Amino acid sequence: MTAPVTTDRLLLRHVHEDDAPSLREIYGRDDVARYLPMAAWTAESTPVEMAKRVARTGIDGPGTALALAIVLDGRVIGDVVLWPTDDTLSCGEIGWVLHPDAAGHGYATEAARALLTIAFEEYSMHRVAAQLDPRNTASARLCVRLGMRQEAHLRQNWWCKGEWTDTAVYGMLAAEHAGSPGVP
Repeated sequence: MTAPVTTDRLLLRHVHEDDAPSLREIYGRDDVARYLPMAAWTAESTPVEMAKRVARTGIDGPGTALALAIVLDGRVIGDVVLWPTDDTLSCGEIGWVLHPDAAGHGYATEAARALLTIAFEEYSMHRVAAQLDPRNTASARLCVRLGMRQEAHLRQNWWCKGEWTDTAVYGMLAAEHAGSPGVP
């Protein structure tokens, strides 16, 4: 993976150990962790979670992933991640987290769009999906802005944080991605 990647306003680069304070500030918030499958980061869980992210430097087989810190004006404001969901590395899933103070400026859209380009153009993926709790309306709107289609709404299929939760599945095919042959 060619890193870092620059967009109009952002730098997307591999996650470094020294990003721990910034990412803990983000992932340690209950309002951020609310719709994530893990609890808010603590002093004890941060080193474990950081080790996972630092190791996610590219997709070269099942079980690998690409995690990129979202940097704005030298400050980490979130991260995006892409991982394969099949053994052929043809299908993937994308995820994102952004500090709430940075929300509403299009940064998540810009970062996720760049990661989709990497998925389709660099990794030659056929399909990329995003799975989320549909109560996370900001992420659902982001999927739509990215051009992803809602493909499913699974009712109470995930036991998470003491309750059965729904899952919304959004997807995009390579042929639908802007920049692909035949797509404006």
